[in-house]
Amino acid sequence: MSASTQTDDRMDLTAAIQISLRAFGWGIVGLLPVVGLLPAFYALACWLRVQREFGKQWNPGARYLIAGAIFATLGILGSIGLVVAIIANANRVASTTLF
Repeated sequence: MSASTQTDDRMDLTAAIQISLRAFGWGIVGLLPVVGLLPAFYALACWLRVQREFGKQWNPGARYLIAGAIFATLGILGSIGLVVAIIANANRVASTTLF
């Protein structure tokens, strides 16, 4: 293995760690209802990128990557649930008469 190949492997590993930590951070922000939708989708995009580009390679940040994807998914589902609950409640209130 040449020196340039080792450097490329380290650069790839560094990129995988950085993207994994980015996914974790944005996944946490993605837990915020409605406001966190864009960060949650970005966290999932980071997860998908690492899966595609690095595949089965060892990634020391894999736990952070998985946690970020889980947080992002929970944030998206929570936001959808909140919007559905608000709409259902608005329909219920609108169907009742005040007098």
